[in-house]
Amino acid sequence: MSDNIPQTLANGRYRIGRVIGHGGMAEVRLATDTRLGRQVAIKIMRADFARDPNFLARFHREAHSVAQLNNPNIVSIYDSGEETVTEPNGDQELLPYIVMEYVHGETLRDILHENGPLSVRDAEQVMIGTLNALEYSHRRGIIHRDIKPGNIMISDQGVVKVMDFGIARALDETSSAVTKSQGVVGTAQYLSPEQAQGKTVDMRSDLYSAGCVLYEMLTGRPPFTGDAPVAIAYQHVTETATPPSELVPGLPKVWDQIIAKAMAKDRDQRYSTAADFKRDLLAVAAGRPISGPQASGTGADTEAATDPFLPPVVVDPSAQNAQAAEQDGDQPGKATATSTKTREQQAAARKKKKRIIIWSCVAGAVLLAVLIAVLVHVLSPSEQTAQVPRLTAEMTETRARQVVEDAGFVFQRKTDTGSSQSKGTLTKQSPAGGTTAKKGSTVTVWFSSGPESVTVPNVAGMSQSRAKAALKKAGLTVGSTSFEDSATVEKDHVTRTDPAIASSQPRGTSVTLYISTGRLAVPDVAGKSQQEATALLKQSGFSLTVREESSDSVSKGSAIRTDPVAGSTVTQGSMVTLYISTGQEMVTTPRLTGYQTLGDAKAALQGLGLNVQYANGGQDSWTYVSASYNGTSISNGGSVPKGATVTLTGQKPQSGGSGSTGSGSSDGSSSSSTGTDGSGSTGSSTGTGQ
Repeated sequence: MSDNIPQTLANGRYRIGRVIGHGGMAEVRLATDTRLGRQVAIKIMRADFARDPNFLARFHREAHSVAQLNNPNIVSIYDSGEETVTEPNGDQELLPYIVMEYVHGETLRDILHENGPLSVRDAEQVMIGTLNALEYSHRRGIIHRDIKPGNIMISDQGVVKVMDFGIARALDETSSAVTKSQGVVGTAQYLSPEQAQGKTVDMRSDLYSAGCVLYEMLTGRPPFTGDAPVAIAYQHVTETATPPSELVPGLPKVWDQIIAKAMAKDRDQRYSTAADFKRDLLAVAAGRPISGPQASGTGADTEAATDPFLPPVVVDPSAQNAQAAEQDGDQPGKATATSTKTREQQAAARKKKKRIIIWSCVAGAVLLAVLIAVLVHVLSPSEQTAQVPRLTAEMTETRARQVVEDAGFVFQRKTDTGSSQSKGTLTKQSPAGGTTAKKGSTVTVWFSSGPESVTVPNVAGMSQSRAKAALKKAGLTVGSTSFEDSATVEKDHVTRTDPAIASSQPRGTSVTLYISTGRLAVPDVAGKSQQEATALLKQSGFSLTVREESSDSVSKGSAIRTDPVAGSTVTQGSMVTLYISTGQEMVTTPRLTGYQTLGDAKAALQGLGLNVQYANGGQDSWTYVSASYNGTSISNGGSVPKGATVTLTGQKPQSGGSGSTGSGSSDGSSSSSTGTDGSGSTGSSTGTGQ
């Protein structure tokens, strides 16, 4: 494909550069948008795929899907089109392309390959950025369906960018089962169980894949691996992933719970939205309890063991041992099966048998504990216990007190001075909801005193790293990053913040940083005086050259235009040429007193680009008398605006003789006549003729 890529696209607008990425059906190249003067990435579809209507529709769907999404955590689509190219054999091919935002950075896949697992803090930030993108796309009805480290970019400024919506689908398109023509889409290591089985997908399928990515960021490896994609997909449907804390010593077990919930086999047990997933990550970062596991991505047994509020699983050891023996080939008539098993299958069978035995022991221990608790309760009726009610942040103090006292406990209120929640919000309780405590004991409930206010520091002009450090030091968090043009702030430095600098905000408020692109738009100075236009351009930081030219519409001394034109975006400090009007263009007329007729004078003036009109109904044959412009004589030459109208005055020529008397004979006859000439004098002539 690379040999047949044209040097430019869209009639020369995009100048194609080096290859920066490959995909299954396209090649991504660095390019320059010559109209806007910026770097872009262009995804160009391979010609052989462009001939396939299914792949072509998928390619167009990507452009349509992402064009609807405008979010700082999603790679933007700027343009799309199709280019006709000629193959070496003379055939013409259609080459579809998509023009995208060019992100300076690395993919998460490359970062993991080079550096191994991320720190918990970095993994949190990358996943929060990814979930921001998914939350936004899901709200607009778009499911990505291929979330993986290779589709997550980390820019040089640390911004997370989700890309490649090549197999994305709208929610209304995924409400029906995946057709045979569509097939199973996605990447095996991050495939949700329903995708692997060819079932319908929804936004929870993206959240499962995000859970797989989080697992790999923390452990350095995907949750499931295998020799073939089919084998890996099978594991997503049936197998148990090793909890991350078992692979990473010292990793808090809360990460096991979050990943288990995200990777639940039953999608109804997963996080229902990206916002719910992100809320638990933010809770961990703030040291608050998470929402609590509803399911486990590592199987039903693990769910029962990790959630104390689910009933214990009771297993019959004899039945399990019989089942294990049957799987190992110990039953009569099964002896030949063992000989055909591979060592790998035998190891898996032994592992499964060992797990069954362990869970049997656990179940027995749970049953024994239950029996002991029942006996204690029966033998000690005076020590009555009850389950502590679960209190939520939505409850008022009055409601929380009522719930606690109705359950048989004593309510105690305390103030939480370190909370970022609004004043009066219920933040925590002790003992925890759902635990068992003696009736009449105290349940302590904390309510927020309100977030502490801090001032947004002045980070304008700082580098991004310094600005982020200053915001964190002030007790604020750094949110998204946006880029904007600036006349004064150098490239990649902070121009402003939202909320604004020096404003008072609750501690922990998320602050958006606006970063200078190092470019700015040329202001419109047309019609301003030279002094005003010059001051405005210099104030914007431009270098300036002034030139003069005539203008029929702009008064002398005022600005006509600039080069580059007003509104175009250029690099800070660029040279701008300012054109100042000298007024209308003037024409010098010749000395007209030497011309005989009006027609002669008219021809001379029209040759200079002037218009001519005759006074008193004059005609070309009349004798020239005078010329004027706006009442001023220019008979002896003058200066008038080009295209102006000059008035010519003439004298009608005489129609008779000169008034003298004469006689003559031509044929022997005689005649006489008397007439009046053009001047009013009387004359006569006599002639004789035959």
